[in-house]
Amino acid sequence: MKRSALILAAIAFSSSGFAAGVDSRAYTYNGLHTLVEATRFVFINYPSFMDFVVANSSYCTSGEMIGLRSVPTSDTRECPVNYCRKRPSTTN
Repeated sequence: MKRSALILAAIAFSSSGFAAGVDSRAYTYNGLHTLVEATRFVFINYPSFMDFVVANSSYCTSGEMIGLRSVPTSDTRECPVNYCRKRPSTTN
């Protein structure tokens, strides 16, 4: 639910180009992290990622947790970023 609200807010309050996502390769490592901190979440429009990057776990739903993935930037092949991933199921 929270994630859907974030997506709708991004589309409503962003320019159409920004709402469509950003190519992480257009930013430096520091530039991408600065963007995420400033906007709190960003959709990365990179073929092998295509997901939201978030500033912290408060942007994840209760069934999700922070995970780390890497995206390429203009100055590095692997820039670690936070994203929300499903919590592992716990069965006893």
